[in-house]
Amino acid sequence: MATRTLRNALATLALVPVLAFAQGSEIYGPGLKLKPNPEKDAFVRLIFWNQIWGRYIENNPGTLVNGEAADQTFDVGIRRSRFLAFAQVHPRYRIVFHAGINNQTFNTGGVPNGGITGNGGTFTSGKKPGLFVHDAWNEYDVIAPGKREDGSAKPFSLTLGTGLHYFNGVSRMGSASTLNFLAVDAPIFNWYAIELGDQFARQFGFFAKGKLSKLDYRLAVNKPFATGNTPPLSAEAVAVDNNGKSNAAYSGYLMWQFLEQESNVLPFTVGTYVGTKKVFNIGAGFYNQAQGTRSRVINGNDTITQKHDINLFGFDVYADIPFGGEKNMAVTAYSVYYLHDWGPNYYRTVGIMNEGTNDPGFLGQRSSAGAGNARPLLGTGNIWYTQAGLLLPKGISGKMRLQPFAAYTMKDLEALDEPMGFMDAGFNLFFDGHHAKLTLQYSDRPVVVAGKKDGSRGEVILQAQIYL
Repeated sequence: MATRTLRNALATLALVPVLAFAQGSEIYGPGLKLKPNPEKDAFVRLIFWNQIWGRYIENNPGTLVNGEAADQTFDVGIRRSRFLAFAQVHPRYRIVFHAGINNQTFNTGGVPNGGITGNGGTFTSGKKPGLFVHDAWNEYDVIAPGKREDGSAKPFSLTLGTGLHYFNGVSRMGSASTLNFLAVDAPIFNWYAIELGDQFARQFGFFAKGKLSKLDYRLAVNKPFATGNTPPLSAEAVAVDNNGKSNAAYSGYLMWQFLEQESNVLPFTVGTYVGTKKVFNIGAGFYNQAQGTRSRVINGNDTITQKHDINLFGFDVYADIPFGGEKNMAVTAYSVYYLHDWGPNYYRTVGIMNEGTNDPGFLGQRSSAGAGNARPLLGTGNIWYTQAGLLLPKGISGKMRLQPFAAYTMKDLEALDEPMGFMDAGFNLFFDGHHAKLTLQYSDRPVVVAGKKDGSRGEVILQAQIYL
């Protein structure tokens, strides 16, 4: 009986990573799974995916692209190209390894001297991007998840792990899967320390995960990556990422799952289940690092350097509700409210796969966010983000599905003089769930001049995604 129970738990556990990735596919099955010895319980699950973007961008005022003034840009690039290995040699312990490249365009994302352009023998940074590790961690089930002999779920589970990991805090989207977004991508500010205190949304540390009845939890103690930005010297304090020897960071996220239970074998949270799961969750999370930022102010003849704690909080709700019987329609909705304190006037901008640079000869009003498609990202203040989508009824083909969506963001940041709104709208066309889909999205961003909105610019993205 004990052996059969153990094998049932293992089979369930082996299937969970498949279910965590295979939303909306009826034929994907167990995926690419290797068993070194068919008589043993060990296995390795491999996952590969590409996300290719074609874009039309209305650039911010005063943008150069490859040295030439450019009001618009068209391009095709790699948003993500990655592989992940999930290996288990015993029901209680596992390793995860995840690597790949991101954000390569025709003139950015490569390595220095990556290839000759043919233009006067000069070199470009758009070629031969470096493959790097995203995740590498080990974990052990102290109190294994699974079922009792009577078939009921165990009320409590606890898994401990360590490494470069993705069990993040603050919000559900802090650990968002990149394979099953509702919109074409995440809003990026969900990865609060992106590429400063972390490595592409990962930090080194120890984590604990598990469930207590319907409460899903993840907690972590991490060592943030070193940051050393120089604070500007001014009369008003402006905090920047400069953590010195880097104190430990503490993070966590808790969510109560009212309806069907979601897997937490892997950290990746689902954006939309495409009508395959009935979910309603509420959650809350946090992130804290003592003295994670610094500022400098002029006080008479003296310069005063101050250190500031980072305190971030998030509160969110997620629903994915199928309806319509055989039509298999579904509504997906997510809303999150962030309260960020990075220190006085902390402010970051971002331009995803940004190919533009500032034109030094431009005489008009520039966007303070920068050139190209740069926009305000996050800072000390509050951010509200909401997205919703509707899976339309099945047509002649049960596999091909259409899902229009829209998203809205409001950022009220201390460094800006007024709140800024951002809008996204588009649709997913599923050929086989998230395993083969096209996503078309239009995004509108404000042009920020002197802390206020001065018009807006748009961006159209067509994504082709396949993962196996």
